[in-house]
Amino acid sequence: MRSMNSLLTEIQAKLRDLADAGVARGQQRFFKTGAGQYGEGDVFLGIKVPVLRRLAGEFPIVPCDVAAQLLTSTHHEARLLALLFLVRAFGRGSAAERQEIYGRYLAATRHINNWDLVDASAPYIVGAHLAERERTPLYRLAQSGLLWERRIAIVATFHFIRNGEFGDTLNIAAHLLADREDLIHKATGWMLREVGKRDSATLEAFLQRHYRTMPRTMLRYAIERFPEGLRQAYLRGSV
Repeated sequence: MRSMNSLLTEIQAKLRDLADAGVARGQQRFFKTGAGQYGEGDVFLGIKVPVLRRLAGEFPIVPCDVAAQLLTSTHHEARLLALLFLVRAFGRGSAAERQEIYGRYLAATRHINNWDLVDASAPYIVGAHLAERERTPLYRLAQSGLLWERRIAIVATFHFIRNGEFGDTLNIAAHLLADREDLIHKATGWMLREVGKRDSATLEAFLQRHYRTMPRTMLRYAIERFPEGLRQAYLRGSV
């Protein structure tokens, strides 16, 4: 049986072997890693997500300690791979193991520091863990000064939306109406759209209260699937 150190070394070596400098240059631009941008300082190896998912499949059992170490990597793809391991382990884990993964996740939010990392993990760990629990942690995250924790708060509610529960999404969305970050506007609009796909009346009731003051990007995302005439009416403010 491999030691944890040897397993970590093997995973890191495979990541290096898959690196592509040309792809990395494109990813650096796409994920806004320049000075003053949301992904400032993030470093990419140049590995596309389908390739990372195949790599994750080569390691069916990865201890949480190994994933947690991988999550501290300076390389974006290593952190995403770590989150794929943790999501899989959470889905298979006992109650105690899920509690541990949830705790490790919230302790490592400074490393879950780009939108794709949040979106690939928050519903499946944070949302899934809180599904049958008190949801106060989400409201604390929604008030965080860290952009990525606020995104975790709203995106985690995707788990509830899929189960027909919309209350926490709407409450957190209302709180985030005043957020200054475009990435929060996009994520919140996305979750509102997901609510509307399942219950259009609930979304429209929320919009009737807030659409005139909500950020334009959030509104556009939320109404993306509306009939064109209704969509334009919301954009004109004439509903």
